[in-house]
Amino acid sequence: MAAFGRDIGDGCTLTLRDLTTVEPLHDLVVANLDRLRAAEPWAWQVQSVDTIAVHTEHLLGQYAMDRSLPCVIRSDDRIVGAASLAFDPYLGQASLGYWIDAGQEGRGIVHRAATVLVGVARLRGCARVEIRTAVDNERSRRLAERLGFVHEGTLRSAMPLGSRRVDVAVYGLVL
Repeated sequence: MAAFGRDIGDGCTLTLRDLTTVEPLHDLVVANLDRLRAAEPWAWQVQSVDTIAVHTEHLLGQYAMDRSLPCVIRSDDRIVGAASLAFDPYLGQASLGYWIDAGQEGRGIVHRAATVLVGVARLRGCARVEIRTAVDNERSRRLAERLGFVHEGTLRSAMPLGSRRVDVAVYGLVL
């Protein structure tokens, strides 16, 4: 399978996550850990170079089976975030996830990365793409809406964030 990479404008690229991204991604996660823990269940796990390497290897295995497209977002060749698609071939749909460094918010980088990934899902023949986010994650919810996703419902107490559980807003885009 060929490596994935796209120019998303303004000096930014969306490239396949691989083992060379582990250390810079670890540093970025650690720098943003408090923000990430407010919205991402995975951020509550141990965030070491080794755990990120193991997770990256898992994602690359999923990529090799054509079940995911795990990417990092770069600005001037420096990793500033991540975005990915997880494919469900049985349902003919994909799930979209994303996050970015606090210092890069508001520049439209995630919007452009997500737009590219929605295009990939469309080219693959997916019938729909879903975004799930904590109901109080206003930035993520606004982005979903700007991308044309529709709020389809709320799953009560569906996401663990540390010792508490939060409601999840489900957004869908029919392709």
